[in-house]
Amino acid sequence: MSENALWQPSDQRINDSNMSRFVRFIQRQVDESVDDYSSLYAFSVARPEKFWSAVWEFCGIRASKTWDEVVDDVSAMPGAKWFGGARLNFAQNLLRHGDDREALVFCGENGQRRTLTYSELREQVAQLASALREAGVQAGDRVAAFMPNCPETVIGMLATTSIGAIWSSCSPDFGVSGVVDRFGQIEPKVLIACNGYHYGGKTFSTLDKLAKIVDSIPSLEKVVLVPFVDDADAGDVQNAAWWGEFIDVDAHYKGMSFEQMPFDHPVYIMFSSGTTGVPKCIVHGAGGTLIQHLKELVLHTDLKREDRIFYFTTCGWMMWNWLMSSLAVGSTVVLFDGNPFHPGPQALFDLVDEQDITVFGTSAKYISAIEKAGLKPAQ
Repeated sequence: MSENALWQPSDQRINDSNMSRFVRFIQRQVDESVDDYSSLYAFSVARPEKFWSAVWEFCGIRASKTWDEVVDDVSAMPGAKWFGGARLNFAQNLLRHGDDREALVFCGENGQRRTLTYSELREQVAQLASALREAGVQAGDRVAAFMPNCPETVIGMLATTSIGAIWSSCSPDFGVSGVVDRFGQIEPKVLIACNGYHYGGKTFSTLDKLAKIVDSIPSLEKVVLVPFVDDADAGDVQNAAWWGEFIDVDAHYKGMSFEQMPFDHPVYIMFSSGTTGVPKCIVHGAGGTLIQHLKELVLHTDLKREDRIFYFTTCGWMMWNWLMSSLAVGSTVVLFDGNPFHPGPQALFDLVDEQDITVFGTSAKYISAIEKAGLKPAQ
């Protein structure tokens, strides 16, 4: 270790890490020669089918049917079929916890604060899933979101994927053409959208944009409006119903059903940046997304149930999808929406203190911005 190292974990912390526990798991269950990170890496490259089945077991992935084979032809990359025969549901894995620990903490730049426990989250997902089914949403259908990074967006994703439908989202600061270029390709049946958002101390209405978006996507049968800002007017948005009207908020659901789908069933549609033409669809499978995210969160991020994880992202960036998989670990996910420099450049660091965040994720652009602002977090 270099003498200039900023930080080095203690032996106890290394021993207690998820990565060290996984090394011991592999050594015990699969290959006794694996005894450190280097040998684990070599093992993952040499025996990928053994590695990924061990990740599945170690991370506790839930499935109604286990796989017939881990991979059909590992040399066919791309093209290999993984975990053939397995049946699972993405949302069921993220909602495996149903207790009174905090699942979501939402913090808006204007001082909004909301909290949902895991049991409350499950109930609200069940309510929306029931309403989506009644609206005709089935496995394979697309549900899109034009939403800020708030609890309703998370609930929408979980309800959609619990049915086996496919989720796609972007943030409400996108222009009309940016949204239509994306969602117009995937022909969503339902759009979940906010009526406005807050940024930099100002409130912006989305209703005019939303009306044009809806008129430009003929596949839409229903628009579910979330009253994110104080405005009861739905404007000229066609086929719209407010969130509280669309779902039966007074109903209490004892449980919910999760459609069991193949490992490679689509779960998310994301998009390229659009810098070289119309944004291109990128389809992500449920099982592959789940197992890769859990590998990264559990092993590389060392995420545990007692952690409180935050990532500065909007719903239009793939890091939002990554962050949501933290629910499968049972951690508390802290959501923020707004300008990270409002009311000052220290806003997110104040949030770390306020919410006792233990895992902080952000972009290189943000790090560059606080550097230019002269912010010194340690002070």
